[in-house]
Amino acid sequence: MKGMGMMPENRKKPMSEINVVPYIDVMLVLLIIFMVTAPMLVQGVKVDLPETTSDPIQADKNVESIIVSVDANGAYYVEVGDKGSDPMPLSEVREQVAKILSQRTSGDILVRGDENVDYGTVVRLMSTLQGAGATSIGLITDSAPDDT
Repeated sequence: MKGMGMMPENRKKPMSEINVVPYIDVMLVLLIIFMVTAPMLVQGVKVDLPETTSDPIQADKNVESIIVSVDANGAYYVEVGDKGSDPMPLSEVREQVAKILSQRTSGDILVRGDENVDYGTVVRLMSTLQGAGATSIGLITDSAPDDT
């Protein structure tokens, strides 16, 4: 009469230990995925950022400086020395800067951006200038007023 409604005697007890091996496998796979994709996510433009207490840049007097400006509306202007330009699209800025830099030994460019312009607009400009052959990009700022 053992089998009629009675519990079998060889029943296993519940396991009170957690098997962590599958979790370790998943963690290692995720670690590998992040290690492979993290370098791809990092995008940047090499920029020489000015400090607030820096001295003015000593420019070569014989070479006219290249200044690319972005106004509050996102329009681009290329200025070489005293010669300004009309507003132009980013693709035309790249062509003009590449043409100017091909005739120079130095690839220094200065960027003047309105404080109300979108950050992405300035980053796209700097990336485009780097693609046109600029080796050093500086940002033009106003000096901060003394807080005395």
